[in-house]
Amino acid sequence: MKRAVSRWPGRGLLRALRRDKRGVTVLEFAFVAPVLILILMFLFDTAYYLYARAILSGEVQAAGRASALETATQANRDALDGVVEASVKRLVAGGDFSFSRMAYKSYGRAQSKAEAFVDGNGDGICNNNETFDDANGNNVRDLDSGVTGQGGAKDVTIYTVTLRYNRIFPMAYLLGWSQQVTMASSTILRNQPFDKQSEPLTGNCI
Repeated sequence: MKRAVSRWPGRGLLRALRRDKRGVTVLEFAFVAPVLILILMFLFDTAYYLYARAILSGEVQAAGRASALETATQANRDALDGVVEASVKRLVAGGDFSFSRMAYKSYGRAQSKAEAFVDGNGDGICNNNETFDDANGNNVRDLDSGVTGQGGAKDVTIYTVTLRYNRIFPMAYLLGWSQQVTMASSTILRNQPFDKQSEPLTGNCI
């Protein structure tokens, strides 16, 4: 007499599930989708940043040239700042803007920043009553000789616009980035020679 072999009733179900391939595509997509979505957000975020930077740079160049004209007044420059902001906000609606103008007597001083001095004893330090060019007239030798504003005739002005905005895709924390983006664009131009350039005052270092 043969003994009946008991079989686990779920074995047939497992065999049927193993043969069924209908859910494989969905399962594979579930693994791939998060990575794919993150890559797409990264690409779109980068493209958005580059496009915004290109627009900002173009507007800053145009406003910088107009600011250097003889006919430009402070009201004109404020209006130019407004044009830059309005143009960029067509793309970056929630952007926050800040504007700065720093004037120097020459391109060299705009690059070196610090007020020049006569180093009589060759120690590299302005001291012992050595004279220096007091470009901003504050009786102190500064490491930045710039004067806030557009400056006067023939002065060299660095015009800078800084833009801050929040990323449009919620992926910054996944990559360890800040949610806020900060970008700045600058242009350096010499004001028109509509008058004689004022000479810097001189001071003495203690």
